[in-house]
Amino acid sequence: MLERLNQAMEHIEGRLGQDLDMAEAARIAATSEYHLRRMFSALAGMPLSEYVRRRRLTLAGAEVLAGRGTLLEIAVRHGYGSGEAFARAFRAMHGIGPGEARRTGAALTSQPRMAFRLTVEGSSSMRYRVVDKAAFTVVGLKTRIPLVHTGPNRAIMDFVRRINPRTLERLEKLSDQEPHGIVSVCDGMDPGRAEGTLLDYHHGVITSAAALEGTTMLSVPAGTWAVFTASGPIPQAIQELWRDVFTEWFPSNPYRTRTGPEILRTRLSPEKTEADAELWLAVEPEHR
Repeated sequence: MLERLNQAMEHIEGRLGQDLDMAEAARIAATSEYHLRRMFSALAGMPLSEYVRRRRLTLAGAEVLAGRGTLLEIAVRHGYGSGEAFARAFRAMHGIGPGEARRTGAALTSQPRMAFRLTVEGSSSMRYRVVDKAAFTVVGLKTRIPLVHTGPNRAIMDFVRRINPRTLERLEKLSDQEPHGIVSVCDGMDPGRAEGTLLDYHHGVITSAAALEGTTMLSVPAGTWAVFTASGPIPQAIQELWRDVFTEWFPSNPYRTRTGPEILRTRLSPEKTEADAELWLAVEPEHR
């Protein structure tokens, strides 16, 4: 998987000055465009679109300083339709406009080319199972929150804190299938998973029952799910589990992500400082 991902990166690098076809890059990586974007984000720590933008502006910055054409020529060469759009993007990355950078020879910001390598540590193994699951519904309460990669998500904490405990008790009685009990469900996420992008957060249960009055319902079609488990301090153990799934499990196993919600079931310790976590991700076989 990593070798093909690097081949896709070479393809992207050779076409930075053109209209990029990410579907072609995904074909080279032998995966779907959806999974390519999610894998890149998990491995690189930034969305693929952001990496492409930064690489284009890195090359454009070198051309600005070297005087390789007019600023408009450089803008067009790197995919910008106008000098104004180029100047805004240039300043956002480099902290200075292209004209001033050329006049003063200012220091600019560089985005290095990325390549991915597997580091073998051999110190731990991942616990997982693969489940074929019939269609189901998520019944619960819903809000819109920003994505947070590290540390507690205050928006989730505030939302859950406001839920009436009796409502949760009523919901929990509807739980009639795995994962049992109250779960956290994230849906409608941006494939690039950029920090701060918005998503739908559902706090409820997996059930075949009808929604209670005052609750929402998310219908999820039948499909295959990979289920991962971890234990440890919260939220670190959960965030590290999600990271390890994408950086270790997917590159080593014949599956890829498909469109679908992420489901997390947690069981807190009495002190509420640690948790047993079960993460459900929608997957499909990867044809290699």
